[in-house]
Amino acid sequence: MCVTGEIMKYAIETNKLTKKYGNFLAVDELDMKVKNKSIFGFLGPNGAGKTTSIKMLTCLIKATSGKGIVAGYDISKNPNEVREKIGMVPQLVSLYSDLTARENVELCADYYGVTKEDKEDRMDDLMELVDIKYAENKLVKQMSGGQKQKVSVVASLIHRPDILFLDEPTIGLDPTTKMVLWDLIQELNDEGHTIILCSHDMYEVEKLCENIAIMNQGKLVAYNTPQNLKDNLIIEKEKLFIKENPVLADLQNEIMDSNNVNDFKLNNDLKKELDTYIPTTQLSVMGENLTDETVEEIKGLTNVYSTKFNHDGRITMDLDQFSNKNGINEVIKIILKNNGVVTSISTNDPSLEDVFVNLTSKKYNKLDEEAK
Repeated sequence: MCVTGEIMKYAIETNKLTKKYGNFLAVDELDMKVKNKSIFGFLGPNGAGKTTSIKMLTCLIKATSGKGIVAGYDISKNPNEVREKIGMVPQLVSLYSDLTARENVELCADYYGVTKEDKEDRMDDLMELVDIKYAENKLVKQMSGGQKQKVSVVASLIHRPDILFLDEPTIGLDPTTKMVLWDLIQELNDEGHTIILCSHDMYEVEKLCENIAIMNQGKLVAYNTPQNLKDNLIIEKEKLFIKENPVLADLQNEIMDSNNVNDFKLNNDLKKELDTYIPTTQLSVMGENLTDETVEEIKGLTNVYSTKFNHDGRITMDLDQFSNKNGINEVIKIILKNNGVVTSISTNDPSLEDVFVNLTSKKYNKLDEEAK
């Protein structure tokens, strides 16, 4: 039975989807929703259960228990219908090396039962779309890695699937070819395809994906937008930091008091002491009409440390990581108040890679506790 119409809000939906191999629990009650016509990042370290989950969703293996709906069809009850609605570009290119690009795509079209009338037009259109038509009669074994990936994309789309699974699509490719494939992924999504992107390239994931899920030890440990995941990491670290450093609040109050009485020396002494406790984020500001007076005023801010006026006209400073946004606003206000102009601003906030490491390294902490 197919779920269609207005109910088709999600391209993929799972409920307690589980896979066991004997006593080994590979995927533990996966609950996940992928919005229809979105680009979704599915991440996890090796052995996390990500590949097993994909195999269940693409009907390569059966689930032990739970439910999965893909493109409106139940993966247990309607596997053939699911297969007709999905396309897969594997990490290792699975093309016949002694056949041409066009011959490989034609084989896939025949496998899916695409009619002869539709087949030729579709091959031409798709090869034009991914810009590989010029090499359609070239043997696969003579192609570059990027060309092979493009042929794989055409082969996976020949039957017009709703959902496309991409497993490390740009691994081993040069930066220019990567950007070409990123543009292609975005274009495919714009045309209405739901894209499931499995990748260890955090920059790639953050650039392309609307939402991401991270698995660890068979469990879904995170599901959110990339930016929200980074913001949550800052909040998590702040709570942990304050819990482990109760002296922090007292020092912050003393600094506020020293500001109120304009005791600049005391303020600096206290901030140096606070600096030994608080993790900081570097802020870099480039602008016009930045003066020594502006820098000195910035130095007086409560949550700013180690301010430096560089020879290239750039001001760099360390901000209290936990009041980062307020600190940036205060710095900009001072610059504008002194008739300065901000032309660029950057921070080294937590990256998606930091989020990934924080979430997936917890398994080692758990193992350490069990060992004790």
